Amino acid sequence: MNSFDDIYEVVKLIPKGRVTSYGAIARYLGTHARIVGWAMNAVPKGQNIPAHRVVNRNGVLTGKAHFSPPESMQEYLESEGLIIQDNQIQDFAQFYWEPGEELL
Repeated sequence: MNSFDDIYEVVKLIPKGRVTSYGAIARYLGTHARIVGWAMNAVPKGQNIPAHRVVNRNGVLTGKAHFSPPESMQEYLESEGLIIQDNQIQDFAQFYWEPGEELL
């Protein structure tokens, strides 16, 4: 099993303006998507970990409740050029980053 630190190291590699899913990170590290979610919820304050770039497999901002305020997750993504409607990234496939392919 991988530690939260391993998850955070992958999340730090997600390029600005791109997003990935909990499951994609889990597959890359050989763990479970739920553990990736727990890690995103536990990001230490003051760390430079772009947790806002991790969404569910459909591009829905399921983790926004763990941001303070919750709207800030959407605001961070929009500041990087993504368009969000009804808590979902528009043109999700265009912005999707797959660690298993990008980190060979």
